[in-house]
Amino acid sequence: MATSTIITIIVIAVVVVLIVAAALIWSASKRKELRRTEAEQLRDKAAGKARQVGQREAIADETAAKARAAAAEADAKKAQAAGLQQRAATHRSEAATSRDELNQDIERADEIDPDQKKREGT
Repeated sequence: MATSTIITIIVIAVVVVLIVAAALIWSASKRKELRRTEAEQLRDKAAGKARQVGQREAIADETAAKARAAAAEADAKKAQAAGLQQRAATHRSEAATSRDELNQDIERADEIDPDQKKREGT
């Protein structure tokens, strides 16, 4: 083989290697660009979901606050009801005592009333 043929083959081989290298570099660059685009789309989608999640969390926090307020109100009403029941029991006890005293007064009046004795005898 002649030297010029060998040089031509080497030049062609170098050109082919350079073309393959360029194609590989271009392909890797395209792949990176596609991945960047996909990552950006995923971030945009995540940002949209983050807003929705934030709104749901806010609603959950608000609902929990309402539940705590309702529970506190229920506890206050329960305490108020217990107090009213205690007052009712006290009034009932006082009324029973007053009723007993009244009955005793009526019995005592009947005992000392001379006309009452006539009515019983009649």
